[in-house]
Amino acid sequence: MSVTEQKTPTNFIRQIVEKDITENKHPCGVVTRFPPEPNGFLHIGHAKSICLNFGIAEDFNGRCHLRFDDTNPEKESTEYIEAIKRDVSWLGYRWYGDLRYASQYFQSLYEFAQELIRRDKAYVCELNAAQIREYRGTLTESGKNSPYRDRPSEESLKLFAGMREGNYEEGQMVLRAKIDMASPNLNMRDPTLYRIRHAHHHQTGDKWCIYPMYDFTHCISDALEGITHSLCTLEFEDHRPLYDWVLDNITIDCHPQQIEFSRLDLAYTVTSKRKLNEMVKQNIVEGWDDPRMPTLSGLRRRGFTPDSIRDFCRRVGVTKQENLIEYELLEYCIREDLDKHAPRAMAVLNPIKVLIENYPQDQVETLKLPNHPQCAEMGQREVPFSREIYIDRADFEEVPPPKYKRLTLAKEVRLRGAYVIRCDRVIKNEQGEVVELICTYDPDTLGKNPEGRKVKGVIHWVAAATAETAEVRLYDRLFTVPQPDKAEGEYIDYLNPESLEVLTEAKVEPSLRQSQVGGSFQFEREGYFCVDPDSTDNRLIFNRTVSLRDGWAKQQQKK
Repeated sequence: MSVTEQKTPTNFIRQIVEKDITENKHPCGVVTRFPPEPNGFLHIGHAKSICLNFGIAEDFNGRCHLRFDDTNPEKESTEYIEAIKRDVSWLGYRWYGDLRYASQYFQSLYEFAQELIRRDKAYVCELNAAQIREYRGTLTESGKNSPYRDRPSEESLKLFAGMREGNYEEGQMVLRAKIDMASPNLNMRDPTLYRIRHAHHHQTGDKWCIYPMYDFTHCISDALEGITHSLCTLEFEDHRPLYDWVLDNITIDCHPQQIEFSRLDLAYTVTSKRKLNEMVKQNIVEGWDDPRMPTLSGLRRRGFTPDSIRDFCRRVGVTKQENLIEYELLEYCIREDLDKHAPRAMAVLNPIKVLIENYPQDQVETLKLPNHPQCAEMGQREVPFSREIYIDRADFEEVPPPKYKRLTLAKEVRLRGAYVIRCDRVIKNEQGEVVELICTYDPDTLGKNPEGRKVKGVIHWVAAATAETAEVRLYDRLFTVPQPDKAEGEYIDYLNPESLEVLTEAKVEPSLRQSQVGGSFQFEREGYFCVDPDSTDNRLIFNRTVSLRDGWAKQQQKK
């Protein structure tokens, strides 16, 4: 069965692949690739590309390569490489063969660049970056030729060799393609193919001091690997003529087909690696895996599952139409998954003590509650019950609003899986705040309704004597507007000050004591939570993955 577990809806790319297979266009099979630049952690937008490329290969009995397009050593690192490998594997995909790096092809790329020079299709240009931009022209005005455009091929070859040997400073010269400075497509106005960078490379060390540009590297790497369908986002649509031009003007057997699709833009997030990196460097968030981040590592730490991410990408679909995806869809997908698979537990996030004064003082009962109300095969757990318990402060009102169905003075409420209790009086501190509730219980209501009266409300609880104290981190959306990077001003102006609330004295039932990092639970009546890696043997820490219901829209309406 496919890793996606559900039949993938058809789309225009799948239709192209199906047509190619029917026409036997690729007798050796379909070959795709996922080619991230190792200059940051993967985010939710990359998940769409991962699911598409690996999914196409899987469903059409092909293969998918994982290749790092590592042409910019100053911004890349092995930390990012390891994180990307981890994320792809976590999503449930396996790349074909060994890992691949564009840097493996640096010698071939250099030789192809020499071929372009010999064919008078490339030249060494000594204009600086500002001059190149000036000569390039605008969308309404043609560019003008560099004064170095017509230098003899032999001279360019010699200079290019000198660039490789380290004879020149950064910015002193570049290698440019010779195409058309009057092209309406600015990418075709003699684009730069190589630049000088005296930088240590994480794979090749100090072997090279010139590095190929992405547009030159990507198409040749695809061709060298025998890629049949080069799938990329719409931002590369205007780069396709350059992709084809490079392959048409070098001696190479394979010419992959580049096909563009719309990127995944998720509301209330930013997915620019530059901006994500800024937030990490400026300590706006606590690293790339901060659970508020749209990175896959952040989502994983928050409690999102591979199934929920793949389901989300399947529902988003693959089109050429740019659109903003509602954050609620992502939350819907994780709720759907965790509702089926997450065991239940009780946790009191804002505790207030309840003394049940007619319950035997030294008695501790062991109640058995199902781990999942719809999945008997998930078994039961033992939950202690005693004279002192905790309930959530939000579940008691001294002066209740209309239609209130929780605990209040002289009224009854059922404790989940236990007895019916009535609040008789309250104890307050000097500030007039309620600090303890004095209640009585009906011993004849365990597992059955009281006779002669109806109790409507049900609340959760935890026995005080055996409760574990835990830290609970309530995460919310990182921004207050749907498109922070398109709103007026700077995107950081729209950071949500309530994106994280930390509760340090939550009380959880003892069955959670041995919870493993990453384990997910539904805290009854509260939401879905997972165990954070910061947890220790002496201190459990839970992250809220998602609430039981979407309350964001209602909150925004009140503001």
